[in-house]
Amino acid sequence: MTANEAQNRDVTSRGVFLVVGLGNPGIQYQFTPHNAGFLAVDRIADQNHVAVANRRCRALTAKVQIAGREVILAKPETFMNLSGLSVAALVAEFQIDSARDLLVLYDELDLPLGVVRVRERGSTAGHNGARSISGALRSDEWARIRIGVGSNGEPEEAFRRGKDYLLTPLRKTDLATVDEVLDRVARALEVVVAKGTSAAMNEFNRRENGREQNGPAE
Repeated sequence: MTANEAQNRDVTSRGVFLVVGLGNPGIQYQFTPHNAGFLAVDRIADQNHVAVANRRCRALTAKVQIAGREVILAKPETFMNLSGLSVAALVAEFQIDSARDLLVLYDELDLPLGVVRVRERGSTAGHNGARSISGALRSDEWARIRIGVGSNGEPEEAFRRGKDYLLTPLRKTDLATVDEVLDRVARALEVVVAKGTSAAMNEFNRRENGREQNGPAE
């Protein structure tokens, strides 16, 4: 057995893998930048022909099979700032090892729109949903995919940095960019589940000029 075969067998032999997208419930927030995590979970569910509609642990959930493994998709209904309440309950319910088998998807103002970054762990960088999760789990040791929603140097750069922008529906031109990004996030999830977070970082963490990122910082 090769090293890669052994690694793949180890990944698929584990229990449930939990994927949580962050956002705010309510139709008024559906297509806002702050709901990028919700949109990503919905895209993954659509690709797997399921609806994220089962209520469990203060979240809407669905079960899918990805890379031969059972994956729980979840969208907390607690609103962004209390996301940790739902995530902690899900982790306990499914006996998740949050350092190995939890992946959180959320928006990041410090990254330009269209950029995706995979990380194994790290600080919450001021994101209220991520902060709530780290507080509830008492750990920053959980993987995440940050979905850039920040400025690309356009005139409204200052506006994009505020909460008003995060809770304002995306423009049609931005939605076109987000649509492509959601497919990229779905592909990154498949790599995380099949090969691990490090493999996903190596494949998806690229600079704008196309060069690979060095190290786990971004």
